[in-house]
Amino acid sequence: MSELLWNDSLFPGLRWRLVGPSRGGRVVAVSGHPTDSMVFYFGAVAGGVWKTNDGGNYWENISDGFLKTSSVGALAVSQSDPNVIYVGMGEATIRNDVSYGDGVYRSTDGGKTWMHLGLEATHHIGEIRIHPEDPDMAYVAALGHAFGPNQERGVFRTQDGGSTWEHVLFHSANAGAVDLAMDTTNPRILFASIWQVHRNFWELSSGGPESTLYRSTDGGNTWADIGRNSGFPKGVKGKIGITISPARPDRIWAIIEAQVGGVYRSDDGGETWEHLTSSRDLLNRPWYYCHIFADPQDPDTVWVTNLSTWRSTDGGSNFSRVSTPHGDDHDLWIDPGNPRRIIHGNDGGACVSFNGGETWSTIYNQPTAQFYRIDIDSRFPYRIYGTQQDNSSLSVPSATEFGGISWRDCYAAGTGESGQIAVHPENPDVVFVGAVGSSPGGGAPLQRYDRRTRQIRLVTIWPEVASGRAPVDLKYRFNWTFPIIFSPHNPDHLYVAGNLVFRTTDEGNSWKVISPDLTRQDPSRLKASGGPITRDTSGAETYATISTLCESSCIPGLLWVGTDDGLVHVSRDEGGSWKEITPPDLPEWSFISRLSVSQHDSGTAYVAATRYKLDDYDPYLYVTHDYGENWQDLSQGVPKGEITRVILEDPVTKDLLYLGTETGLFVSLDRGKSWFPFQNNLPVAPIYDLQVKNGDLVAATHGRSLWILDDVTPLRQSAAGEVEEPVHLFPPRITPRMWLIWGAAGGDHTGKNYILGFGSEGTYLQDQTEENEPRINHPFLQPLSEL
Repeated sequence: MSELLWNDSLFPGLRWRLVGPSRGGRVVAVSGHPTDSMVFYFGAVAGGVWKTNDGGNYWENISDGFLKTSSVGALAVSQSDPNVIYVGMGEATIRNDVSYGDGVYRSTDGGKTWMHLGLEATHHIGEIRIHPEDPDMAYVAALGHAFGPNQERGVFRTQDGGSTWEHVLFHSANAGAVDLAMDTTNPRILFASIWQVHRNFWELSSGGPESTLYRSTDGGNTWADIGRNSGFPKGVKGKIGITISPARPDRIWAIIEAQVGGVYRSDDGGETWEHLTSSRDLLNRPWYYCHIFADPQDPDTVWVTNLSTWRSTDGGSNFSRVSTPHGDDHDLWIDPGNPRRIIHGNDGGACVSFNGGETWSTIYNQPTAQFYRIDIDSRFPYRIYGTQQDNSSLSVPSATEFGGISWRDCYAAGTGESGQIAVHPENPDVVFVGAVGSSPGGGAPLQRYDRRTRQIRLVTIWPEVASGRAPVDLKYRFNWTFPIIFSPHNPDHLYVAGNLVFRTTDEGNSWKVISPDLTRQDPSRLKASGGPITRDTSGAETYATISTLCESSCIPGLLWVGTDDGLVHVSRDEGGSWKEITPPDLPEWSFISRLSVSQHDSGTAYVAATRYKLDDYDPYLYVTHDYGENWQDLSQGVPKGEITRVILEDPVTKDLLYLGTETGLFVSLDRGKSWFPFQNNLPVAPIYDLQVKNGDLVAATHGRSLWILDDVTPLRQSAAGEVEEPVHLFPPRITPRMWLIWGAAGGDHTGKNYILGFGSEGTYLQDQTEENEPRINHPFLQPLSEL
């Protein structure tokens, strides 16, 4: 095959199309233009920077092509020069699916272009503050690595627009800065909160002796630790949110995770503090929230974001709830000149209000959904099913008869936000979905959703209350995204995996255990997560579980299993016996993100693994061709820092492999001997899942919704060695044409149909079938011979 094939100018016709949904994902960074009332910005936690020019009616991504990573943790617009915008990468709300960042970016033209300013090793940035009169002076609160100690954490300052940085506050390698407040009337006064926190695969620990609050009165040249001042909570502290009242600069509010936590206030610039309230409404899961915001004009009004948004108008003593379009609320920007003009960031996206929070713009116009696993049904056009983090499961069509794929074409297919999903092979109305963290019914709810009746039935394997309990005390342990698969040989066989493998033959009415515990079962990693102040046992850190499961399409009963603690097993008799076949070069405690099997060779399987939650960002990829007796390393050519999440062999061409990583897609044309980035117009975002359907490659991004690469025929022919010359004509696949009702739907917030061409009577959409004369049961579809 000619190397010319991989010149950047070749294969430009292989374009991805966004199919949706247009329902937003998590947003922890928002800001507004100081003088143009209709302009706002938000940063998605894995979807880049977005801008609206019409008050939130339409959002446009303005960072594609500039950012090397996708997670935005902080965003600030200069008050003195609104063309200047700083973005800090990597969210500091370090939940289980957190993405790391690569430092700071700056725009000097309102977001049209961006320049990288360094600080790559900060990884997670909690806040940015810009001097109110000098857009070249800015401060960055860097949390640092979430999964291990590092030096690039604390507060950094630039006085030349990011050309150089000064590390003005460093507390320790284990505790970084998470919040930063500046007195806009005297910008030499700064407050920075230091948070001792760490995560790994089995635990989140928020707080410790190094969590504290600092103050500077000379622009950051020197800092004083005021975390032990009179009235400040004693003992171990966790996360601290901090804000200064612009209307009364000596008034400082803090929301503090502590044994006696809650909202505190100082009226003397931080010298002494008063405890106002310990309401749990303001302090649920404090590591995930702890954000507080002062009204710019009323010294008695302060806001707190948590599961809901709360506002006090009496100085912080009493709070009332402010309704927002979505729960789990994180960031708030209030216009200094008009406090009724605000933008809000939550787990469902960003929304704008012009009346102080009485009403909000929609969050159903932001294609920033974070998907985990997907499945595809047998319909034509096919539908994609996935679990969206912080929301529900969804069914999204690959194409419609209208001008675009709108939100009304999608529907919820269960409540699960985290689990895997499986659509019945013979009845696409029936879907099984995992629902950890978002449904009643025990520690690992499993739902059977029937689209025909619109009903959910819980078919949980072992209903058991898990909240507040250690994994070691549970009968069965289930991963946040525990596997759910139908057998490719028998549609009556559904497999589900916890720390054991289960099978049902009656759609979940009864279950049979078909394996022993296939994990390491290390007791030291089965304790309750959280502490030392607050437990967090939502299920996200349940460890020693099976994370991936598949059955060979070549041989019935050939099952492959990978665990989150680094083991691989195979059974060749439908679970009657199991053999450990872990790649010997795979380091201990690796997370087996995906096992996938070949459709060409029963003994071939692929492993994508990662250790990023152990602060190891190397790629780990392996293949076996003899049922796990021997393994080969396939990671050569994959850059360091690319978390290897999913590997898939093409079902038609065995030498063609697809790899989803933290920033996008890689392709191999030689069965993994070498890899090439293959983005084209696919945005930078984590890819958690890939599937091939009827010659289309479907990508589930974790921050930019669902995308389809229509017709991978050119890649297949290239991998098969059919392309030897620099110029080659690829024959099109057999396709039916679908009539579109032009103008009946569409718009910038819809997913895109695959447009074949325009005609005097409308538009046609090209899709795939395996037959020359497809049988299409759809009122708007006709076989080619009838058109």
